[in-house]
Amino acid sequence: MKPRLSVAVRTLVAFSLQTGDLVSTFAGSQRSLDGIRAHQKIQRSRPAGYQPEFTLRHDIETADFILEISGRMDGVFSDGSRVVIDEIKSTHKDLDTLEKRPDPLHWGQVQAYAWLYARHHDLDVVDTQLTYYQLATKETRELRRTHTAHELDRFMTTLLEDYIDWATRLERWRRQRDRSIQGIGFPFEDFREGQRHMAVTVYRSIQTDRRAMIQAPTGIGKTMAALFPSAKALGENLTSKIFYLTARTTGRQAAEKALSVMRSQGLQLKSLTLTAKDKICPHPDATCTPEDCPRAHGHYDRIKKARIAAFGRDALDRDTISRLAEEYTVCPFEFSLDMALWVDAVIGDYNYAFDPRVYLRRFFSEDNGAYIFLVDEAHNLVDRSREMFSALLRKQPFLDLRRALREDHRPLFRAMGHINTWMVPARRDCLTAGGESACRALPDDLLPHLQRFHHLAETWLVKNKPASWKEDLLQLYFDVSSFLRVAERYDDNYSTLSSSDGKDLQVKLFCLDPADQLAEALRRSRSTVFFSATLTPFSYFNDLFGGDEKTVFLRLRSPFPPENLCLVIDGRISTYYREREQTKYRLADAITQLVRGKTGNYLAFFPSYAYLEMIHDVFSDVYPEIPTIVQARDMDEQAREAFLERFSKDNPQTLVGFVVMGGIFGEGIDLVGRRLSGAVIVGVGLPGICMERDLIKDHFETKRQAGFDFAYRYPGFNRVLQAVGRVIRTARDQGSVLLVDNRFATGRYRSLYPDEWQPVSPRPNTPVAHILEHFWMKERAS
Repeated sequence: MKPRLSVAVRTLVAFSLQTGDLVSTFAGSQRSLDGIRAHQKIQRSRPAGYQPEFTLRHDIETADFILEISGRMDGVFSDGSRVVIDEIKSTHKDLDTLEKRPDPLHWGQVQAYAWLYARHHDLDVVDTQLTYYQLATKETRELRRTHTAHELDRFMTTLLEDYIDWATRLERWRRQRDRSIQGIGFPFEDFREGQRHMAVTVYRSIQTDRRAMIQAPTGIGKTMAALFPSAKALGENLTSKIFYLTARTTGRQAAEKALSVMRSQGLQLKSLTLTAKDKICPHPDATCTPEDCPRAHGHYDRIKKARIAAFGRDALDRDTISRLAEEYTVCPFEFSLDMALWVDAVIGDYNYAFDPRVYLRRFFSEDNGAYIFLVDEAHNLVDRSREMFSALLRKQPFLDLRRALREDHRPLFRAMGHINTWMVPARRDCLTAGGESACRALPDDLLPHLQRFHHLAETWLVKNKPASWKEDLLQLYFDVSSFLRVAERYDDNYSTLSSSDGKDLQVKLFCLDPADQLAEALRRSRSTVFFSATLTPFSYFNDLFGGDEKTVFLRLRSPFPPENLCLVIDGRISTYYREREQTKYRLADAITQLVRGKTGNYLAFFPSYAYLEMIHDVFSDVYPEIPTIVQARDMDEQAREAFLERFSKDNPQTLVGFVVMGGIFGEGIDLVGRRLSGAVIVGVGLPGICMERDLIKDHFETKRQAGFDFAYRYPGFNRVLQAVGRVIRTARDQGSVLLVDNRFATGRYRSLYPDEWQPVSPRPNTPVAHILEHFWMKERAS
């Protein structure tokens, strides 16, 4: 049997007829609702016999497939002896302009409906009518044309030509892809220890439409164990698209590399890496208008050739997208979004699937497809999702914009004045409370002022007029939109935070528990697999990810020989804040004992910059002969790479890097072999005590009787696990780790240890150096 493909009339028309400029016009948050209301108003005004929302389908058979064309007309009615197909369009544009310059997409859509209707009712002639409704003036204008069946046939032949050619290309590719998937085996000679178990769990989760949570230590080959079975599932039609979601550049690179390895073994699968607009835009200082950006001017005139060229490649990474976009002079970001529709796998940040502000509505806004979500380094999703579902407003941007548009828009000027009037006493109360305060209620008396501002801003922005302050207004409009959206969802999972430095004021609707909203977002997929080296304990992550008793759990042991890691726990040194001053010399000495065990490169992880700087000052003063390097507070990508380049396997003397736990060096770095000989982890990794963390603690103490665990202990220990995981990266690596804190030896922490840990602790009055000396002597002997 030939496969059945389907295409909506709107999609078909846009694919074949869209030409001209890429125009970034503002539509407004109410645009969709306003359009629905306009449609309903016009439909109600029509005479008896008017049939609204009339659905039609028609099959076209080709050599490769059957294409179902479907659409829902706004209305059909009889005018004397003529049948009229009515298409209603609401607009902010001038109606005279629309009449003088007909929109080919609007006319193409109503003509396609007319062709469908004429085919089904065997009509020789049919009328088409575009009914425009001007949203600001409430004016209606009807434009009518008459078409013969022959004219409509010719129009549809032309319309379908490009699309059927493209659909044929897609269908032949699908068959070619599936044959390649069926023909490939695992791309290495054998699975690593635990890797087969993970791959089978991923496949079965996809097969049964379930969620899985997999803790797989470094060395398992997590990325391949997730992507290989997902590709197999794709070839068996268990999914229509793979979304590989990750928080870091290293995660995206790992996915690209795994796919490249499979391609080298015969896999044919098209993948696309999505890059944020601000990172891939070649003209960051230009506005997204055809007047200002050469890529926007004529974008749709060139996109078809760019699309065909891109489809000739299997790996569309950032560089490839940028090169093709430059070659065909199209916007690289819009180009990548377009190609995402046609590829087999999309690699991108979490926010493309989960963030309510920017998730990919072209996939997830209506009927969710048979998609797989592979969530890499899933421990990062907890804090990321809290920020996605929170909203923040500051006082200063309202003041700055108010001054800028004072003479240009008095209603907006007054509306922002009311917002500022609310914020002034709120700032005073906040300062009286010590600079920050919190409550478990919405700021209800602020919301009407924000709604008024939002309405006025939207009314002006939809006119798409130029102004020196337009970009500032647009940004503030989006901030207020987010705040109002979160306010609508505000419940027991939220708290309202206010903070002030004396001049400015921040008001934040803070999401304490993202579980409900993550559960909603996960319904966009058929199956989701969370995987990371650190998902301890499972119950904590399952709760926060909106999971249930049906979630599949898999914890894998490290594939590396446990004897290759010397794990020392020194519980004799307290790292509590109040005792840091008196223990700083003992801590510096403990670090020295570790790094003198063997010449090599070491990392010392600290819970804060302040503690790091305190111990580094002592260490450098007492042991000046040992070279050190310190993580700066604001490191960019270039500085990060320069830092890591210092960790050479050929360093003639010991180097100690002082870094912050949970930061840019706490995970996602791969210092193999002699590039890293050991690490010191100072403290149990607890996040810094702050109001947000304490609110999380209170919330989960009430909800789970586990407040400290959810707010501090579990997030902290996962940071520790990530830091320890930097040391042993391959089966040949050998290294030492020193955990410094008396809490590590308690039962509450020992219960979280991975099975493969074999910790040792020095006896009283015995230096750590004795344990390390024995370990390195044994390793040298072997």
